[in-house]
Amino acid sequence: MARNPHYTQIWQTVCAIPAGKVASYGQIADLAGLPGRARLVGKSLGVAPKEMNLPWFRVLRSSGQLAFAAGSEQALNQAGLLQEENVVVLRNRVKLAEFQWKPTLDEMLWKLKH
Repeated sequence: MARNPHYTQIWQTVCAIPAGKVASYGQIADLAGLPGRARLVGKSLGVAPKEMNLPWFRVLRSSGQLAFAAGSEQALNQAGLLQEENVVVLRNRVKLAEFQWKPTLDEMLWKLKH
């Protein structure tokens, strides 16, 4: 399977999300220089090499909702990983006003390389 050339940009951006913070698929796409490509972000997370240890669980829907259906094994796993980082998950949702990553100019210049 041929790998999309944008995956590396997306993965680097996801790796820059600090522990205890979350970002939306659209936000990751924008920060990776791929505006409007939120679905590509989701697809790239699904094919990321396991050895990369990508913090995929920090990426949520734009509403703050977890990526998986409430009560599913995947949602429980994502919620558990977020809670280990002190991110509050209530009713399968995270309050973005409180936990959304807002990268500083330094982070944008030095951590987010394209």
